[in-house]
Amino acid sequence: MQTMTDIPRATRERIISAASKLFYSEGIRAVSVDAVAEKAGLTKRTLYYHFRSKDDLVAAYLGARDQPNLSLFRRWFEEADGGLPAKVRAIFNRLARNASHPKWKGCGFLRTSAELANLPGHPAIKIGVAHKKKFEAWLRATFEEAGVTTAAPLARQILLLLDGSFAVVQLHRDPTYMETAGEAAFSLVGAAMKAGPKSGQRKR
Repeated sequence: MQTMTDIPRATRERIISAASKLFYSEGIRAVSVDAVAEKAGLTKRTLYYHFRSKDDLVAAYLGARDQPNLSLFRRWFEEADGGLPAKVRAIFNRLARNASHPKWKGCGFLRTSAELANLPGHPAIKIGVAHKKKFEAWLRATFEEAGVTTAAPLARQILLLLDGSFAVVQLHRDPTYMETAGEAAFSLVGAAMKAGPKSGQRKR
């Protein structure tokens, strides 16, 4: 049975869902608050009851993508066969498969940061930064658990390969660039695992 507190929450989620579809497919600057309200089947007044401004709505759009995206990367990693290098490469290969879909428009976090490049303090930018840091931190923890002594720089290198491939694939519309980035990630992780402990460190 739906309670009174469930109704505002459901309406808010309905607005975010409508905004997500529009912002991702058309870009945040191209989409008006009126368009989001119409897509959600609500009045603009109702939308502003739940979100004080379009900036708040943009932040909510990215916030709603944060955990689902991170969970998806982890699931792809865990489902992949092979050792650590192959599992990291699998993330790129699965993304390449997604990028072949005609509705794929790249990374919502990177696209939003590009549109808001002149507003570094925007709440959506902060959410994007936090999202990328979480992905990097997860990689670092995964590499450390596997005994990689260069876990921190390696995690950053993989993140750079990932975000770089997002940009290049969006430009060329050619998912094989993402697969190539995955092969580079495979090589980097494999080399780091073979390197062993840093000079002066003892093996545990």
